[in-house]
Amino acid sequence: MPKMVKKSNLPEKSCLTCGLPFKWRKKWERDWDNVKYCSDRCRTAKKGAA
Repeated sequence: MPKMVKKSNLPEKSCLTCGLPFKWRKKWERDWDNVKYCSDRCRTAKKGAA
């Protein structure tokens, strides 16, 4: 059985678009170093503004 990590101990980053903090998610496990935005909405807003 895998070792469980408390939610309070998960890594955290700040979104490049809105600046809000967001925590690690299981779906980002293999790509955490490349995750820059908290949501699809922020990701598309950044592309549109550039």
